[in-house]
Amino acid sequence: MSIDNSRRQLIGASVLAPLSALAPHLARAQAPAPGGAWPDRPIKLVIGYPTGGATDGVARPIESRLQAALGQPLVFDYKPGAGATVAAGLTAKAPADGYTIHITDSGPMTILPNGKQLAYDPTQAFTPLGMICEGCSVLAVHPSVPAQNLKELLQLAKAKPGTLTYGTSGIGGSAHLSGELLQAMTGAQLVHVPYKGGGPAAVDLVGGQIPMLFASTGTALPFIQSGRMRALAVTSVTRSSALPNVPTVAEQGVPGYDATVWFALVGPAKMPADIAARIHRALQGALVDPTVQQALRRQGYEPAPGPAEAMGTRVRADLTKWGKLIRDKNITFE
Repeated sequence: MSIDNSRRQLIGASVLAPLSALAPHLARAQAPAPGGAWPDRPIKLVIGYPTGGATDGVARPIESRLQAALGQPLVFDYKPGAGATVAAGLTAKAPADGYTIHITDSGPMTILPNGKQLAYDPTQAFTPLGMICEGCSVLAVHPSVPAQNLKELLQLAKAKPGTLTYGTSGIGGSAHLSGELLQAMTGAQLVHVPYKGGGPAAVDLVGGQIPMLFASTGTALPFIQSGRMRALAVTSVTRSSALPNVPTVAEQGVPGYDATVWFALVGPAKMPADIAARIHRALQGALVDPTVQQALRRQGYEPAPGPAEAMGTRVRADLTKWGKLIRDKNITFE
């Protein structure tokens, strides 16, 4: 062996020896910390309605806070169709790894499951991650309608049963059931006109094609503020922060009426408990942020922070409530 070769081997050994000693430490430093590997890529947020709708309006204020808390961007994945049951079904079938979450609402979780066969069981197919907010539908009429309050509207409806129509965002949604509940509790006979969204229904009311509608506060508010429709009542137990001068249905002679709308965050069933807990904590942080609260209240929604389990309790209670109404009135969603 030449002197040059020996020298090269010695130099190589002197360099490799320290690196070999460091190898186990480098491996530990590069390996993900236990429990800290998630999330290491963007998280998909499934939304069951078109962009610009009420659910989109709820998602936007919490988006940046969730991203900051979880350290990854949220990718909005719009999957509209069948009253948001398409999105719910896709979420139920997604891997329970924390990379697919879903903003749902009372319609696909507690109304439609009572009236049609779905690809998911709302009490079994999801991991509750927390309630987001509660709100209401608004009962509004075209300015040409002579009724100035709910009592006068019901008098008009009872004078000509089955002729007064009301528009909604679609069959089986919370707005539809708001109208059905009003009929069941007052004896009024109204005609439901379903649309493919609250926006088209509002446009037709403003245009005079329909005399009244039930719509989300976010959809109806601009038209009410501009005088192109007149709000007569809100469907929740308490008045809406966005329409504080508009009384509830219950205040106007229909005690016990409650058609509160709610939104919640869920994931597929059997999500790892630590991942579900992190998402829940991130959501709670968003809901106590004054900027987020203000943004939700501007749309007529009240933030609803609380334990994740509260959503499961609400789903079961509302399934029973709406199930009775749907059976009693023989409502179908086909």
